[in-house]
Amino acid sequence: MQKKDKEKVFGGDWTEEQLRAFIDVESHDGTEADYTAVIRAYRHMVPATFQQYINLFVAEGHNLNAKSLEGESLLATISSHAQGAEYAEILKAAGAE
Repeated sequence: MQKKDKEKVFGGDWTEEQLRAFIDVESHDGTEADYTAVIRAYRHMVPATFQQYINLFVAEGHNLNAKSLEGESLLATISSHAQGAEYAEILKAAGAE
């Protein structure tokens, strides 16, 4: 089964409040919450907005190296998507491994 790639993307200017709504999320399956938060943001944001989100995410001390339940990193997951290259570069620039 193929994974969905970038199914919902919203452009335009986002307020800090809107970006924050994507930071504090809960995991319902044991995946690290920071992984869930970034993947959710990635699915909904254009690259420029995602960059702002990642800046805020890191500034607030969140983990860019969080892993999925299967042990896959954010960078590995996003890099594996056809539309993920620009997003992966944003993560790398912010310190994701």
